[in-house]
Amino acid sequence: MKIAVIQASSQKGKNKMLYQCVEKITQAKGWEAVNFGVFPEEEVELSYVQTALLISMLLESKAVDFVVSGCSSGQGMMLACNSLPGVLCGYVKNPADAYLFGRINDGNAVSYPLGLEFGWAGEINLQATMERLFEEPFGIGYPQQDAGRKQRDTKLLKQINHASKKSLARLLPQLDIELIASTLKRNIVLDYVMEYGQDKDLKEQLKAMA
Repeated sequence: MKIAVIQASSQKGKNKMLYQCVEKITQAKGWEAVNFGVFPEEEVELSYVQTALLISMLLESKAVDFVVSGCSSGQGMMLACNSLPGVLCGYVKNPADAYLFGRINDGNAVSYPLGLEFGWAGEINLQATMERLFEEPFGIGYPQQDAGRKQRDTKLLKQINHASKKSLARLLPQLDIELIASTLKRNIVLDYVMEYGQDKDLKEQLKAMA
């Protein structure tokens, strides 16, 4: 499993912490963690909308399997992600949220509040939240006696999510030109998608627009 870490510039000071929390889990499970920033030393300003578009590129292309992200409140990133193709993002502010999202909703991205109520010892809650998220297989349902119903509901949600959205390759030409231009300057993501992405139509569209 390949897990990407990427967050908005507003919380770039917590990038290292976020990545280390995820990396600790991937190392234990034999997975791979890839850090796309935004890094503390960078001057680039990447909004949660731009970040969400990059997350959609990573997931829609199948360059990665899962994305851990966040912004100041976590809400904006979650909403932006869920507006875009290929993403089913949960808002997880504590271990219980993360556990239930993984078991019940079986999504492919999470947004964590990296500013709101992130006080003294905030890294402890962050680490515990990531650990609970990946503690058990995704999509097994919860509670056990309702697992079958939960799995059916999640399958229906995913069908609706997919059917109600255009592919990213078709959506990109309809988006704001400045948004696309500024987002595609994030070469660390674009280059990764071009190298590891499996969606040929999306890669061709990105190459034409970059």
